[in-house]
Amino acid sequence: MADLHSLIRERLEQNRWGMLTNQGYVLGFDLGSYGLRAALVDLQHRTFASVHTDLPNEPPDQVVEHAIGLGRKLLQQSDVTPERLVRVGVGFCGPVDMRYGTVRLSPRMPGWENYPLQERFEQAFDTVTLIDNDANLIALGEATFGVARGHQHIFYMHLSSGVGGGLVLNGRLYHGATSTAGEIGHAVVGQGWDGTGRPETLEERVSIVGLLRCASRYGLETNDLEEIFGPHPAAQRVVRETVDLLAVRCAQIVALIDPEMIVLGGIVVRIGGDSFVQAIGSRLNDFIAPQFARPLPVVASMLGPESVTVGAVALALDSLSD
Repeated sequence: MADLHSLIRERLEQNRWGMLTNQGYVLGFDLGSYGLRAALVDLQHRTFASVHTDLPNEPPDQVVEHAIGLGRKLLQQSDVTPERLVRVGVGFCGPVDMRYGTVRLSPRMPGWENYPLQERFEQAFDTVTLIDNDANLIALGEATFGVARGHQHIFYMHLSSGVGGGLVLNGRLYHGATSTAGEIGHAVVGQGWDGTGRPETLEERVSIVGLLRCASRYGLETNDLEEIFGPHPAAQRVVRETVDLLAVRCAQIVALIDPEMIVLGGIVVRIGGDSFVQAIGSRLNDFIAPQFARPLPVVASMLGPESVTVGAVALALDSLSD
């Protein structure tokens, strides 16, 4: 993983977020994408500190209390009082409603529907709090501090237990009319395998479960994602089809928004490695129409397990310039 301290210090020195970025502190939280994580950025001295723990199997109130406790621990370790916080950013592993500061639902953690996430953190820290979903925050984090820093227009695709995405346009997150822009996993990519003609989504095809299911149809029974990128003929067929499918979808994204870069992340990308990312990039550039003909970079995300907390910090910083 890149040296986050250096990346954040370098970016903060550019100070494009306004006067308040010369003072105070920002907290960033990740609820569920990479366990429970909290990060504290000192805007004056441009330092970064983080703590994390496993995600507890508890109701929402208790999970949030654990996360708040991590934030308070960071403040205490740095001898910072809550009054010195200027913003808090929170990332959640599922869709949120930014208009009301609530969780829409959580595919992996039941009981979060309509949970007042923003309100809980604002009550705990008495500070303006911004919330967003994990894929959006990874997109913003990579555009602000990571592999896409310096780019104004990027698309991020997250390949894991689900498939998500985030759009950064003109240097800012783009949410669309109902905060669901970028949700590429819900895009229909064809008819299902069950013979009913039921529409099949990208998530059903290239999420972890989708890849394992596809391998099973081709004769490879496994629950190990690493085997999908191994030498078995069925696995190699799955990877070839996945590369083509993702390259086509990315080419359509290029035609729609004309990004400077496409960033890929999530456990599927980490296990697939450089060869997987390079194969998608090569096929994508084969599929781009002539009017878009230019070497479009397709790269792996670089912020690792801290990507959501770093994105939450970037979201908080962005709000200072509004």
